[in-house]
Amino acid sequence: MLARNAEGLYWLGRYVERTSHLCRLLREQMETLVDRPVREIHFGWRRIYGALRRRPPGPAIGFGGSDDDFTLADSFALADDLTFERSNPDSVWSCFAAGRENARQMRQCITGEMWASLNLPWLRLRELRIEDVWKTAPEGFYAEVSRDLDTFMGVVERTMYRDDRWRFLQIGRCVERLQLAVSLLLAHVDEVTAAEDGSDHDWMSLLRVCNALDAYTHRYGVGIRADRVFELLVVDARLPRSLYDAADAAGRELTALAPGPGPTGEAASLAALITRAVRGPWPTGEHVLDERCERLRQIETRCRAFHAAVMAAHVQYEIDAPAP
Repeated sequence: MLARNAEGLYWLGRYVERTSHLCRLLREQMETLVDRPVREIHFGWRRIYGALRRRPPGPAIGFGGSDDDFTLADSFALADDLTFERSNPDSVWSCFAAGRENARQMRQCITGEMWASLNLPWLRLRELRIEDVWKTAPEGFYAEVSRDLDTFMGVVERTMYRDDRWRFLQIGRCVERLQLAVSLLLAHVDEVTAAEDGSDHDWMSLLRVCNALDAYTHRYGVGIRADRVFELLVVDARLPRSLYDAADAAGRELTALAPGPGPTGEAASLAALITRAVRGPWPTGEHVLDERCERLRQIETRCRAFHAAVMAAHVQYEIDAPAP
């Protein structure tokens, strides 16, 4: 398989997953704007920017308790920065554009149905501005984009041949999901720790973002406990968006790939290390949050190394290197 095709499909999977993730975050945040306290609105914005490791435009977002403090975080400007800002590489517009461009360049590697299901939503999105979606219910816009991306992935599942092209796209999705989930968990714990008056709603909103609230209530009931939320989102193999599911899927798809021209052993070793680290056991005791966050940072570092190892094996290898 050509290296440029492998790289294009890999990044197509990553950009689609990134766009979908950000849409879920913003949809939850837009729903919070309707009738939630100012503290929860600020909490949501800080969590999003913390997960993206991006500084918000304008003044810092505080945890004020009065309506006057809302001027510290203009939700209109923040939503614009995260949705339509062309200079922000992590905005919805930028990620969708990058994913669509990768699909355009990979037309020979994807099905016609895949291209149509990604290109048509892009044609609707590309000329929009924040003013267009802010007039009515902005959460509906993010829900629609999420549905379009879910439709695209459904078309991928139904129409794409299960060869190495499929596997590179899936590895990209899994790597992106791992990194995004770890970043979100770390940002969430940071904000929960900073907000001394934290509530169960903070953890419930995290479950909603991860499409895991129904699974949580089915398994544990309606009482929200932080340790149970963590267990579900990280370790539970039955949850489609858990860290374990993404790590295990990345390892399976990598194993099924044909050996690359570059060294492939490091990527396989890292995939196994990530899966074992996610599976646990996880720290318990007095400083459980600090120790768990440290483990998450180690997983995040290994995910970056895994990405580099996959690229070295299949894309950025030396032309004259000996065969593996």
